[in-house]
Amino acid sequence: MNFLFPENAVDTQIATLFAALREAPAFESAARILLRTMLTVVADTLGSSDYRDTATLCRGLAHLRPGGDYRALVVVEADGQEAADTGAGGLLPSASAWKLVTEHRRAVAVDVQLGVYEVPGLTTLRQSSGRLAVSTATVQRLLDRDATHVLVLPLRGPQDYLIGMVSFEIMCHRAKGRPFIWGQCVESLQLLADLAAPLLSALPPREAPVSGADELLPVVGRSMASLVKLLRVFARQEETVLITGPTGAGKSRLAHWCHAQSPRASGPFQTVDLLTVPEEMQMGELFGWRKGAFTGAISNQKGCVAQAEGGTLFIDEIDKLSLRSQAGLLQLLENRQYRVLGDPGGAQEADVRFLVGTNADLQTAVAEGRFREDLYYRINVLPVRLPPLAERRDEIGAWARYLLERRHRDEAAAVPLLFAPELGPTLEAHPWPGNLRQLDNVMRRAYAMALAEANPGAPLTVGVEQVARALTFEAGSPRHDPLTVLEQAARAWVAEAQRAQAQGAVLDLNHTGALRGLVLDAAREVCGDLRDAYRLFGLERLVASRNHHRDFQKAMERVAALQEALGRPVTPIAP
Repeated sequence: MNFLFPENAVDTQIATLFAALREAPAFESAARILLRTMLTVVADTLGSSDYRDTATLCRGLAHLRPGGDYRALVVVEADGQEAADTGAGGLLPSASAWKLVTEHRRAVAVDVQLGVYEVPGLTTLRQSSGRLAVSTATVQRLLDRDATHVLVLPLRGPQDYLIGMVSFEIMCHRAKGRPFIWGQCVESLQLLADLAAPLLSALPPREAPVSGADELLPVVGRSMASLVKLLRVFARQEETVLITGPTGAGKSRLAHWCHAQSPRASGPFQTVDLLTVPEEMQMGELFGWRKGAFTGAISNQKGCVAQAEGGTLFIDEIDKLSLRSQAGLLQLLENRQYRVLGDPGGAQEADVRFLVGTNADLQTAVAEGRFREDLYYRINVLPVRLPPLAERRDEIGAWARYLLERRHRDEAAAVPLLFAPELGPTLEAHPWPGNLRQLDNVMRRAYAMALAEANPGAPLTVGVEQVARALTFEAGSPRHDPLTVLEQAARAWVAEAQRAQAQGAVLDLNHTGALRGLVLDAAREVCGDLRDAYRLFGLERLVASRNHHRDFQKAMERVAALQEALGRPVTPIAP
């Protein structure tokens, strides 16, 4: 292997790099260290080339994309400083470059002025011209940030798992269509990337500070802070953002938030949910129609694209788009043109930014022939995954409070709304398979119950009791799941211990033994007899020896001790 520097220099370079990477606490800091080292290699290559007086090294970029979804983005300028605003130049050169890197795990070069990719040694990928075409939008985006030549390299983690990519941008107009410097440094750069990637793959993204809430995104916990920070960058771009995530997790809200953060915020925001549109009406819903275009078209109708002119169109449930409509959408995304159904005139121009949502696995849909591969790569430019609510437990309590307060405002109630402190741990213990939509339904139900039970003029309190009853209407209610109930109890216990600590007291962990007494007492009520309660749990031996009364007495003494510790009235032990 030919390196740019003597073999002992290689050893020194790698040793220095690894020593620094081991000290890095997060992906971002490690990526900056790697990029600065690799930028030195590129700069040395450029300095010894024929282009040294006519080329300018611009920047290096590191993209964390395990599984394909963006997790983090780092941009380091040629002077070694991290870019202050990654929105200006911190994006993937194109979805096609990512596709080639993903498929072949090797470097891709881009001659931007010619609008072509080159994958050295992979002639089977090349068209008759010997190169692959770069989209017009990608060419313009790269030229806008002074990049005429780009090299993209894979970041290959353990077992060749692709965790992301690094890329380097140079401005050199004189090298248009001519052999460039990448061939002299690509092996050295890939070696550094391969050696560093396993360390980078083991590092988490930097924990971003929790940003202030706003009307469209009122709750952002630590589990979502990094994603929101990345989306602030993506929101300022014109490229398509693909938001994946389960139903009810908040994709539409997040899309609206992205629009509000974008340069198009003053324009319209339109949403089309393809789940509600029959296949035969999808083209018309998107592009509109003229009177008489089909049976039932009794008047002209604007499509969602026209209604979103100058703004943003969010297409949700994109996996429900028919193959015929997929072809029309692909043409729109590539050429920014579309045809209104039944319009004898020419194509319409579309000044629209697109956001796309789905809860489906589009790669599987492509493999099964249900989704066009070319459309998939056209919308998969900036992919992000919105986690389910179960992975954002630090947000559940805050979302519940927000949803209750919104419902209270809708009610225009004159009394204050109180949110029981122990409600947070109770809600966090629930699995929430329906995500935010389910949480909203439960909070509305609990609010209605609290409203029905409230005394006139008194504060309206929503507590554990109302929420527990509201949850009984849900499929898979925790009332049939002892483990979920115990998880709720554990979280409530921790919350109570924290309150005790704040008051200078300690809640004895031995009080958890009161659970046995509570279970036996509940069984006695259900069975109607203490002996049958013990038999229910296979404790016939204690009944036969007449020791069940003594055992029950000890268990209930623990319950009384817990009640006393919590400042509750001690319940007398019934005979």
